[in-house]
Amino acid sequence: MQPSTHRQERGPFCCVVHEVGLRDGLQMEKQIVPTGQKIAWAEGLMAAGLDILQLGSFVHPDKVPQMADTDLLFNHFKKPGRKPERVILSGLVLNEKGLERGEACGVEMYCLGVSASDTHSRKNTGMSSAEATERIVSTAQTALAAGKRVQVSVQSAFGCGFEGPVPQDRVLGIIGRYLDAGLRNISLADTAGHGHPVQVRRMLEAVFKLDAALECSCHFHNTYGLGLANCYAAMEAGVGTFESSLAGLGGCPFTRVAAGNVCTEDFVHFLQRAGQRQDIDLAGLIALAKEFAAFFDREMPGLVHKSGSPAKTG
Repeated sequence: MQPSTHRQERGPFCCVVHEVGLRDGLQMEKQIVPTGQKIAWAEGLMAAGLDILQLGSFVHPDKVPQMADTDLLFNHFKKPGRKPERVILSGLVLNEKGLERGEACGVEMYCLGVSASDTHSRKNTGMSSAEATERIVSTAQTALAAGKRVQVSVQSAFGCGFEGPVPQDRVLGIIGRYLDAGLRNISLADTAGHGHPVQVRRMLEAVFKLDAALECSCHFHNTYGLGLANCYAAMEAGVGTFESSLAGLGGCPFTRVAAGNVCTEDFVHFLQRAGQRQDIDLAGLIALAKEFAAFFDREMPGLVHKSGSPAKTG
């Protein structure tokens, strides 16, 4: 995997792993995970060597009860000595109120997003894509002004479970609005899992033509089994950061077919087989994935925690 000229070199460990399991992974689970268990899982994920950890989202607890303790989690880990300095703690915010809560409890990186699908946007936020874009841009600029890291995303960037194909120009239009607002850390999310490698490569080539120096992330779902293939296509196009979920847990509750994210331990196994990120403790991730399966008492969609890694087992 040779890095594209679009991507800024980061040395031999060029892929950054943004773990979203404690937010995206848990948001659909009806079985409420106790705060203490979330803290233990977060500690394990940080100890394994992941780069960014999304602790939760600042949403109304009545709408997503699983996220009711997000403020408590951030307050716990903002105390000295409770997390490695190298780990960045991210949180999802949907509006100004969420940002206020995040500022009060020590969020280090804010993630905000707009859907390129009007139908998905209205189901998720009650607003059209255009209305949501202006609100998110304003909130993101406030966070930037406060000196925080900010990532803005385009959800349903590769297709929508309700509308089907999403025009590439619509995605590029939202990204253009972000760039005009000074927002240069951008994530493309395949919320419905409709993306395929040829489309991913084509989309990202168009994105980097808008600004070759922007920082680009990708968030793929494995709805139709193309998650890792899409990651590879994105890497070849120059993407350096990927969002994934331990054990492949999760999915968006506001799309037609909710399926799991790209699985973190499967993705790390893929990277290590390609000579990257040997610093991440794959065995530790596998052990945590097995804990997830035991806690929820069901088989998880990830593969490596069940089969083991041939690179390690021979």
